Amino acid sequence: MMKFLSRGILVGMVLTLGGCAVAHSDVNYDAFRESKPASLLVLPPVNHSVEPGAAAAVLAQVTYPLAESGYYVVPVGVMEETFRQNGMMAAEEAHAVPAAKLREIFGADAALYMTVKQYGSTYKVVSSMITVELEASLVDLRSGANLWRGATTVVHGGDNNNNNSLIGMLVGAMVAQIANTLSDRSYDVAGMADTQLLYAGRPGGMLFGPRSPHYSLQ
Repeated sequence: MMKFLSRGILVGMVLTLGGCAVAHSDVNYDAFRESKPASLLVLPPVNHSVEPGAAAAVLAQVTYPLAESGYYVVPVGVMEETFRQNGMMAAEEAHAVPAAKLREIFGADAALYMTVKQYGSTYKVVSSMITVELEASLVDLRSGANLWRGATTVVHGGDNNNNNSLIGMLVGAMVAQIANTLSDRSYDVAGMADTQLLYAGRPGGMLFGPRSPHYSLQ
C-alpha cells in the first residue's frame, strides 16, 4: 500500500513538473498523432551498464507509468516467456525482430525499445551517488515509423557536505555506499527514471494514450 501511494505521489510530481496534455513545440508529434497507438509492447531493455540486474529492474517497473498514461501494455511476463520459448534470451535478439513480426505475435500497435546506459551506485571519494540513465524509442509496429525518442538521467544522493571534516565525509560516503548496495536503492531510482521518462505530458515526452482523460486535449 505504501509503495502504491509513493508511486502516486511521484506521478503527481512528474505531472506538476511536466504539465498536462500540452503541445510541445520543439518536438514533431505528427507521426505519433497519426499512429494513435493504444497498445504497447515493451521489449527487454538492452543493458550497457556494468550491473547485470539493471535491465530487469527497469523492465519490472515500466508498465506503471505507461498504463497510467492511458495505454494497454502487453504483460512483460508474457513478452519474456514468448521470446524464451523461441530461443531468444538476449535483449539484442528481441530488438532485432522485424516490427511486422512483433505485430503478428503480440498484436500491439507500437513497441518501446529501451537502453540502460547507467545503473547503480558509485563511490566518489566524499560522496556516494546512484545514477540511472535510460534511453527509449517508440516504433509503430504497423508501419515501422519512429513515433518518439526520449532519454533521462536520475541521480540520487551525492550530498555529504553536512559533515565538516574530511574524515566525516569519507565515512558518510562509505556508509551510504554500503547502504545503497545492501538495500538495492538503485531499484527504486530505476522506478523514478521509468516514470520520469515514460509518464506522458512532460515537455518532449510521450503523448497520452486513449485510456487517459487527457487524450483529447493534446
